[in-house]
Amino acid sequence: MNGHGGILSMIMGSGPMVQFVLFSLIFFSVLCWTIVIAKALRFRQARGGNAAFLDAFSEGESLGKCGKTARDLPESPMAQVYLAGFEELRRLQESSKARPLEPGVWLSTLERSLRKGIQEEIASLERRLPILATIGNSAPFIGLFGTVWGIMRSFSEIGLQGSASLATVAPGISEALIATATGLAAAIPSVIAFNFFMSALSRMETELQGFAGDFMNLVERRLVPSKSSSTPSEKAD
Repeated sequence: MNGHGGILSMIMGSGPMVQFVLFSLIFFSVLCWTIVIAKALRFRQARGGNAAFLDAFSEGESLGKCGKTARDLPESPMAQVYLAGFEELRRLQESSKARPLEPGVWLSTLERSLRKGIQEEIASLERRLPILATIGNSAPFIGLFGTVWGIMRSFSEIGLQGSASLATVAPGISEALIATATGLAAAIPSVIAFNFFMSALSRMETELQGFAGDFMNLVERRLVPSKSSSTPSEKAD
């Protein structure tokens, strides 16, 4: 308790500039942990949703039934990518009624739709992660600014009192060390969390691209009309 009370007393006894630096870093630290917790829950939901949808997709259900399952899993990026491709497939089937489309047109159009869906899901998962990178890069320098300011205060006190005793320099040095520690306390978790989530994001993107390939293969086998036929063998019901 004495240690915590001493640190709190040093913070409250600091100069206005150092207090501003410290409270700014505390705000960044709280913001960091808020984003970390929210993103950890979001990635957990995404993984669970992907597993649930992949189970339904792997069972060989019709595309229409998979579409219904996907709509029930809004937290699953894989389900949303599927819906992007599924809706595009339905539009292609409607267009082919008026004017038959070449198989290459079906596949290239569907591939672009899936690619766009992947980009949108990755962008959604990546949202707010740059804030962690910004905190990780800037917090040490903000803390360093507070450190320099605290040392400047110590030298100012030495000049005013004409003494370099410990009692003269201790307040300013204490401010400097607290600012440094607070800056590192905000920066280190931010950098670790940013690297962790970016790695998870890269794995998620790889999984979505693999799923898009599987979806393309399934559509090519079941739905895309062959060169000798202008209508698909199955409808995206």
